[in-house]
Amino acid sequence: MIKPVLPLGETINLSHGSGGRDMHRLLKQLIYPILCAEPANESDSACIPLNALASHGDRLAFTTDSYTVSPLFFPGGDIGSLAVNGTVNDLAMAGAVPQYLSCALILEEGFSIASLTEILTSMRRAADSAGIKIITGDTKVVHRGAADKIFINTTGIGVIPLNRILAPERICAGDVVIVSGYIGDHGTAILSARDELQLEMEIESDCQALNELVEALITACPNTRLLRDATRGGVATVVNEIAGAAGVGIQIYEEKLPVRPMVRGACEILGLDPLYLANEGTLVAVVASDEAAAAVTAMRSLVAGEHAVIIGECSSAHPGVVSLITQFGGERVIDVPAGELLPRIC
Repeated sequence: MIKPVLPLGETINLSHGSGGRDMHRLLKQLIYPILCAEPANESDSACIPLNALASHGDRLAFTTDSYTVSPLFFPGGDIGSLAVNGTVNDLAMAGAVPQYLSCALILEEGFSIASLTEILTSMRRAADSAGIKIITGDTKVVHRGAADKIFINTTGIGVIPLNRILAPERICAGDVVIVSGYIGDHGTAILSARDELQLEMEIESDCQALNELVEALITACPNTRLLRDATRGGVATVVNEIAGAAGVGIQIYEEKLPVRPMVRGACEILGLDPLYLANEGTLVAVVASDEAAAAVTAMRSLVAGEHAVIIGECSSAHPGVVSLITQFGGERVIDVPAGELLPRIC
């Protein structure tokens, strides 16, 4: 006998995480149909054929991240697209071809089913766009007040092609530093979406998957040294991490930094520096100087990299130190921030 399909209701309740009928209805009527590209495997583990992975390369990249952004929906994205794209990008920065994702949801009692549906749909759209499959996951419901609506953890597996090596040890004096596009867009979009700040500006997050851009870059520039996505802490923090790990000094040229006028204006109002604002679809690449022009051309051939530009270079002077050459010819040290500039940014 076919059991009747019962409505899920308007909000999440504790029974949706109890392991009983309500939880199974939530999974089968909402989560599985939206997230899974193929019929859902309801066992505790997803099984992946090793030969399918080995056909792409000889090493696995494995990463995990948790997302707690506030607000959940912001110009250019939401916590769902952020969770998928963020993990895809972590894999891509290792030079991996993303393959599979897991998705774990922590839902607060009372969270809107309509909002959950919108977030899941956004996750599936982002996964399809990046060419990655969501194949396993978990759902938990906590008491009202024990979480902030929804937290998402995504874990990703990718395969690194044979002989592809990205490592700080490969960086040399004379190598150049490239950013793939405008910086600070995501941080500014989050700020503009927060009611208490009342920033009236039309700026969208750069939230997007970068795996296609990475493949184009590495194809054009086989000697690409290192890749990093400039998320929390922004470009300044990432470049400092690169300088420290590689044992080189890095000079950044202020006049080369791609910053939208609205982002710069918001930073001036709030006393922030766009170099430290989070990005969710912008990478920093270090490439050999003789491949720099090819790198920029390859990146600009794609929408995700159409504003790519060289912003600095590596040197043997002052190892581990990042300095900014200002538009007026002065020089100042760019350090890592002591704490989080903006709460709940990604």
